[in-house]
Formats: sequence, C-alpha cells, structure tokens
Amino acid sequence: MAPSNAAANNYEQYHQSRMEMMSKAIKAIAFKKQETTKVFQKGDEVEVARQEYGFIGSYYTATIISSVGAYHYRVKYHTLSNEEYAPLKDVVTATEVRPLQPHQHEFMRGDNFCLYDMVDVFSKDGWWFGFISGKIGQEYYVYFPTTGNNIAFPPRMLRFHQEWSNGKWIFPPRQGQIFDLY
Repeated sequence: MAPSNAAANNYEQYHQSRMEMMSKAIKAIAFKKQETTKVFQKGDEVEVARQEYGFIGSYYTATIISSVGAYHYRVKYHTLSNEEYAPLKDVVTATEVRPLQPHQHEFMRGDNFCLYDMVDVFSKDGWWFGFISGKIGQEYYVYFPTTGNNIAFPPRMLRFHQEWSNGKWIFPPRQGQIFDLY
C-alpha cells in the first residue's frame, strides 16, 4: 500500500531534519583535532586525518617513519603516492594521527547498516566519513557533509565509524532506523 501524500511529506521533512542534524554532528567531529593521548613509535601503523580543504573527513593508513620534534611525525602512506608513484611521505601533526581502527568483524560490516548510521567508506585511497542517507537495492547511499556528495556504495566498502577517545575506540551511538518506513 502506497503512503498518503501527507505521510510522504511528513517523512520528507523528518528525513531532511535528520540529514541536517547528522551533517552538523559529522562536521563537528571531522573538523576537530585528534586527541594526542598516544605517543607513536617508528613502525607503528596509524590513520592520518587529512585537514586540507577537499580532504577533511578522510583518513589514510600510514606507517610512522620517525618523530619530528615533540608534536609531529614523519609518515609513509600506504595508499597515497607521489608523482613517481612511490609511497607518499609527509610530516603531520600529532593531532592528525590516531591508531589503526580495530578490524570490524563480519557482523559489524556487510548488510547491517541502518539509515543515519555513521560510517566510513573506502574510496579514493582512504576512508571517508559520512552517514547512511538511503538504500536502493543492495547499495547504500552515503552522504558526506564535508564535501556535499551523496554517493551509492556496495556494503563491502563500508565500516561503522569509530572515534579515538581517551585512549580507546568508541562507536558513536547508532542513529539509524530500519529502511522500510511505510
């Protein structure tokens, strides 16, 4: 049975309100600096939160090459390369570095995402932070508030977003709801 026009309009208003709320929450997280509660050593595997325009809300895996002073690290990226196609090396601040996220078991990946869940999507050589904005068929639409893009991805490209806080990984509260609303 199809929803009435009033129900569809109410749902659309609710959906837009939730999209705005989630966008504000994600922007607040993406623009904040990482906690510097962990000191990394040469050889540690990490994620680097890029803070340049066009990259805010993205994380790239890297290896610590060395410390540079008290608050910087020299890193070698796993997936980013320079003009010669060699792994890109860069100096980043300690507030851009966090440990690698723990592996998410199969029950935490795959087809278990709900509308408005905060997720990371592996795209363009890194993990990009957004939230589930819809689902069509087997693909999830993910909205990226820092870029304004809304793109469909297969579930294998997604993971639940986690934040590094007080020396441990935290899952944000699930904001989701089931997709069959009518």
